[in-house]
Amino acid sequence: MFKGHPKGLYALALANTGERFGYYTMLAVFALFLRANFGLDAGVAGAIYSTFLGVVYFMPLIGGIMADKFGFGKMVTIGITIMFIGYLLLSFPLGGDTLAMICMLGALLFISIGTGLFKGNLQVMVGNLYDDPKYADKRDSAFSIFYMAINIGALFAPTAAVEIKEWAETSLGFTSNDAYHFSFAVACASMLISMAIYHIFRPTFKHVEGGERKAGAVETEQTLTPQETKARVVALCLVFAVVIFFWMAFHQNGLTLTYFADEFTEKTSEGLQSMAFSVWNLALIIVAVYAAFSIFQSETKKAKGISAAIVVAVIGILVYKYTKVSGSVDVSAPIFQQFNPFYVVALTPVSMAIFGALAKKGKEPSAPRKIACGMLVAAIGFAVMAIGSMGLLSPDAQKAAVEAGGEGTLVSANWLISTYLVLTFAELLLSPMGISFVSKVAPPKLKGMMMGGWFVATALGNLLVSVGGFLWGGLPLWLVWSVFIVLCLLSALFMFVMMKRLESATA
Repeated sequence: MFKGHPKGLYALALANTGERFGYYTMLAVFALFLRANFGLDAGVAGAIYSTFLGVVYFMPLIGGIMADKFGFGKMVTIGITIMFIGYLLLSFPLGGDTLAMICMLGALLFISIGTGLFKGNLQVMVGNLYDDPKYADKRDSAFSIFYMAINIGALFAPTAAVEIKEWAETSLGFTSNDAYHFSFAVACASMLISMAIYHIFRPTFKHVEGGERKAGAVETEQTLTPQETKARVVALCLVFAVVIFFWMAFHQNGLTLTYFADEFTEKTSEGLQSMAFSVWNLALIIVAVYAAFSIFQSETKKAKGISAAIVVAVIGILVYKYTKVSGSVDVSAPIFQQFNPFYVVALTPVSMAIFGALAKKGKEPSAPRKIACGMLVAAIGFAVMAIGSMGLLSPDAQKAAVEAGGEGTLVSANWLISTYLVLTFAELLLSPMGISFVSKVAPPKLKGMMMGGWFVATALGNLLVSVGGFLWGGLPLWLVWSVFIVLCLLSALFMFVMMKRLESATA
């Protein structure tokens, strides 16, 4: 799985892990911070949240255009510096007045601009490593590894956000509102770590930062006719149009799915289920999964034996921890966001093994087909939520019940845990494969712009995330989730209708 890749892949992946850890630490509590600190209702908080996400993912288009002209490495360095300034500004507790709101919005603008310069261009550099014919056949697996690294950062982010906030409240005596800023300070520190990783290991990927790569790109571009270039751009734009609706649905994890966790999910957990809310238990499971794959992939008996011993040891630790479980643990709404990155990291080797086996048989589906199937799976994920929400009060009715001294209607945490599992299957079919598809199909002179186009599609989807916030109120919950089911199904249908055109343009 990890063999045969250039060293630059791991350096770039680790730099991105640090940046994503900071971003998702901030994002894990951001929607709740808006409501608690500024007293905003769900719709307004959702509008700010989704607008921020939209701008964050729109800016890579600008960053990509600039990188096509000035070089990818230069934009990445400038971007992470600007992000650091944004998180630093967000870290100061300034209260909940108009000035605090203006400062917060300014911080979000810095973070958005910095991300735009950093994120897409870093991914273009990963793709450029695989323009070398020696590595070309490993492009898809490279982006799966890169995507896994992103989610390692995201996995620990919710726990970091919640625990640092609680520590500030209990140990330092800060109010709940001011304690949120400690979570943002963690994001600030992670930018410094990411910056250090990037510059320490820069020699392993410096040759794809710009300059030398551009000279090669001009030569390659001459082999494409204007018609071929147009066909590639059109194919990419069709894919972009579809993924808008995937991200609209998927990024409900930070909005309506978090609202659901906060308002409709049981506040405590017991027994085996309670173990799932410890990120360290999840990390142990990940270690066991990778060790299990290593048993079959290792070339020596010694390596196989070590891998098997690790699997046995992890199982033993988890069984021992289960015997010590007693009572219940409190469940905080943001902590549910750790399940998606956990599933991504744990299931990436499974996904790679499945597609690797299909590739050997000549039956691996094309990237557009994977994306279409991902939309179908996303619809199933929201169907799980719709089923789990049957019989529950509407959000408005739930709020009234709580204000009257009751607790309304609550459901098991397993509904959300299961939904995140299904949505992760969809994500693995769509996101890393989509990024790989863009890096492969984009005309060389337009690589930065086209990767930016992928993020613009994500941005538009994120802007539409706010639809969930405005639906959150008087409507039955099953109807809220049904909106996303229908959108995912229509998007999948569109992809299948356009499949021949997409595949012929990229053959």
